[in-house]
Formats: sequence, structure tokens, C-alpha cells
Amino acid sequence: MALVEALSRIVGSDHVLADADRRASFETDWTGRYTGACSAVVRPGSTADVSQVLRHCSDHDVAVVTQAGNTGLVGGGVPRAGDSGHRTTIVLSTRRLDAISDVDSSSMQVTAGAGVTIADWQRAARTHGLDTPVDFAARDSATIGGAIATNAGGSRVVRFGTMRRQVVGIEAVLADGTIVGSLAGLAKETVGVHWPSLLSGSEGTLAVITAARLRLVPHFGQVTTMLAAIDDIESAVVLLAALRQELGSLDSVEVMWPEAVELVAAHLGSSSPVDLLAGGASGPVALLVECADHVDPTADLHAVVSAIDGVAETAVAAGGPQREHLLAFRDRITEAIAAAAASSGTPTYKLDVAVPVGSIDSVLDAARSAAAAQQARLVPFGHLAEGNLHLNFLDAATPDEIADAVLPVVADLGGTI
Repeated sequence: MALVEALSRIVGSDHVLADADRRASFETDWTGRYTGACSAVVRPGSTADVSQVLRHCSDHDVAVVTQAGNTGLVGGGVPRAGDSGHRTTIVLSTRRLDAISDVDSSSMQVTAGAGVTIADWQRAARTHGLDTPVDFAARDSATIGGAIATNAGGSRVVRFGTMRRQVVGIEAVLADGTIVGSLAGLAKETVGVHWPSLLSGSEGTLAVITAARLRLVPHFGQVTTMLAAIDDIESAVVLLAALRQELGSLDSVEVMWPEAVELVAAHLGSSSPVDLLAGGASGPVALLVECADHVDPTADLHAVVSAIDGVAETAVAAGGPQREHLLAFRDRITEAIAAAAASSGTPTYKLDVAVPVGSIDSVLDAARSAAAAQQARLVPFGHLAEGNLHLNFLDAATPDEIADAVLPVVADLGGTI
């Protein structure tokens, strides 16, 4: 009670959630697999509030778990089970840090609080004829702060890079309450520690991010989306190389294996726009390719794809319901996986890894073997250009055994977790 009262004096009693039912949604991650108890959820409304909260927690040996949109799938944003028995823990929610400044079209930058969602960042940019260089399916709930802390990627990494490249200024608070960083957004900032580089991808271990100055990019009015059935991953990698070399308009290249496409089709009550029943020795894959430009990129995309062996079938759309249908096979995979997990009663177990592109098949082999060993269902998809794979296991009885089988393979290939 003393902790709740002290934190209430800083942020207001309405923003310290101590009742179990009000804490519950902050204590469990999106998959439902990871959960742990905290003493309170604290929702600061400013950087000054964050500073005071962290100073108090530091002085009184209170552990702090920073949480943004809570869209993570691997348990990083919730308390760890059992921790509350050893040390008092709070969840510090950044959702109220949701201010967003006017877009500066001359510098192509905007300042946003850590609680601003990716969708709100996107809307602010598009209001001024610009766009965001980062986008992914959880855009309506995932936040700027979480995306920076995890160095999030998403579908446009092949063109613009991960979140680290989009942060030109940052404001954050260290564990002792010290406020660091700058939101000036200087293109040539060469003095001292470069806080945006240091804190991007730091996963909450170094500071609590409260605001950022973010890069914007041109908004391209002409977008072509293609879903292609490819004979095997080797042919998909050959096509990726051609797309990167020949198309300046290339915006995204997402890879999905038949298990993911079939699951989304069943979830939507639809069918796949392309046939994935055939394929080479390693089995077929689907590529979702998007090109965006100020002029129609469709002909150029067709020219590159038609010159590559192993492309079995394509479905193309430049807008309207047809394009939305194609995009659903990327954007709604996680939703479809969650529905399948809810139906079976076992939370999804997910590994999020990246390896050199040429090593993707080796990781898939290890993941399939691990799934088969305990009769789990593997649903793989990812971002081809980065070798980033989302390995989702449904009905996994012993997830630790899956990790023990797959992650050493990732490490041996020079990959990352």
C-alpha cells in the first residue's frame, strides 16, 4: 500500500492499477503463454512522471517491467512468473505518452510519444502527403516505444531498414530517473553518445524510452501487390536477388509456407489465390511482393518475375478488395494462429529468429523435426530479405525441447534470436 500511495502521488490515483482484475491484461502477453504478477500497473503521463517513478523504484528496490502496446509474442513485456515472490515488481505502461507533434515536411520528421501507435504515426504522416518507413500487422496497437526498444522490422525493412534507422532523436529515462537524449533530430549529430543507436533494440535494459523524433518517407500513390507460388525456397531467394537489383520500387518481400497460407484461408473461410500443392524437393513457398512508386510499377514487377524459373503461379492486384484479399494472407497470419491456439486450448509457442538468407531451409528442417518429435503443428512465415523467420508451434507439449533443438542451429548458422 505504501508503494501504491507513493506512485499515486506522482501520476494520480487513477493511473495506478492495483486491483488484480485491472492488472490482469498487463500481466499476460498476447499469446497467453507468458504471465507473471506485479504489485501495480503505473501509467505515467509525461517524461517527468517517468523520471519520478523510476527514481522512487530505484530508491526502494522495486523492479520495473516497461510495457508498450503488449503486442509482443515472446514474453518480453510482462512480469516473469515467480519474480513477484522475490522482489516487488511494477509494470510501467507507456500508453499515455501518446502526444504527436505536427509533421515537419521540410525535414520529413515528426516527434511522437512512446505510446503513439504505428497506425497513428502513419496517419499523421499521410495527412501531409508522407508515409512511415515501418509498417506491420499490429500497427493499430503496437507503439513507437515498443518498436524502438525491440528494433522492430516489419514488411518495409527491405526498402527502409529496421526501426533503428528511423530514429533521429530520442528522449529516455535511466533507472535512477536521469533524463537523457534529444528530440532535435539533427542529421549530423556527432558529439557524445548517440542515444538513438544505443537504445534502439535495447529491450528495456538500459532506459525507458518516452519520446522519439522519427524519420518520414515519401508516400507512393501507386502500389502493386503480387502473391506468387514458388517451387521452393531456393527459387524464392533467386527471385529476391533479381527484385532487389532491378526494382527501385521494391517495398516488401514476405515469405509464407503452405501451413501459414492454408491456416489463413481456413480462418477467412476462403481459399488461397495461388496453388501451393506442387513444388520442388524442399516444398513450395508463397511470396507476397509489394512495389510502390509514383508511377505504376506493375509492368516492371511482371518483367522481373517472368524471367525467373520456379515461379509457378501469381495473383496480382493494384488496389481495392483484390489487394486487401492478398494482403490478408500476410497481415492476418498471427490472428489465425491465435484463433487456432484458442480452439486447441494450448497457447502458441513462438521463436523469432534471423539467419543468413541462404540458410533458411536449414532452420526450417530443424523446426519441422522439433515439431514432429512432439506432434506439434508448425506454422512458419517471415521476412525473406532479412532471413527473419517467425516459427509458430501449435499444441507444443514441451516448448523448451523445441528451443533446445532449434536455437543452437540458428546460432551455428551465424543467426540471431
